[in-house]
Amino acid sequence: MSPQPIKSLRPIKSPQRVKSPQRKESPQRKESPQRKESPQPLETLSIIIPLAPNETQHKQLLADIQTHSQEQAEIIPCSNQSRAKSLNTGAAEASGKWLWFVHADSRISADNLQALEQSLEKYPDSLHHFDLAFDRRFLRGNALGANLRSRLLGLPFGDQGFCIKKSLFNDLSGYCEDAAYGEDLLFVWQAHQARIKLRRIPSKLVTSGRKYQQQGWLKLSLLYQWRWILISLPQLLKLIAMRIRALNE
Repeated sequence: MSPQPIKSLRPIKSPQRVKSPQRKESPQRKESPQRKESPQPLETLSIIIPLAPNETQHKQLLADIQTHSQEQAEIIPCSNQSRAKSLNTGAAEASGKWLWFVHADSRISADNLQALEQSLEKYPDSLHHFDLAFDRRFLRGNALGANLRSRLLGLPFGDQGFCIKKSLFNDLSGYCEDAAYGEDLLFVWQAHQARIKLRRIPSKLVTSGRKYQQQGWLKLSLLYQWRWILISLPQLLKLIAMRIRALNE
């Protein structure tokens, strides 16, 4: 309540004005702590390297990673009976947000890492793959054919360095361990059927052409062509049936 006014009995000299106390300066606002920037993709990357028995080619790959990677990526060499089981074992052990599956006889460059990071940042919910290159000149035609197949049909192979979020990988149930061969191509078809888009990384990942030299260029080239067609036809029919069911629902 405001105090009652006092009645003056005689004229009172107007009191001198009292200077109003200076306002205390309000304390400076503490700057809110800056939000922590989300880690870059390569900081949360697990590199999974499937190994065949007595494999030694991965030593060069490990040296590449140490040379070109500025981040402490998690590296998981793994061997478990078949390639599909090795890949799944490595994925299960991985603690990173991203899984990058790299064949032991591939070679990584600084350009690969930079292009990979840009692609992951731009398309985080996709299955990423590189253009393919071989370390032998006589396989340029094979690399060209693989890259055309990837771009036109959306069917890259595992030596093109698949990279995907671990959560998406788990949604796809990983690589098919029952397949006698072509687990990488089956994984691509699983992605298509789940409506996960494929993204080409505009950088060439170099892989070894030693198998072609050891087993014969023509023999191995024809075998791979036959296998991808044999795998893809039933998967394509399955995809078409899924799309038709979705339209009718």
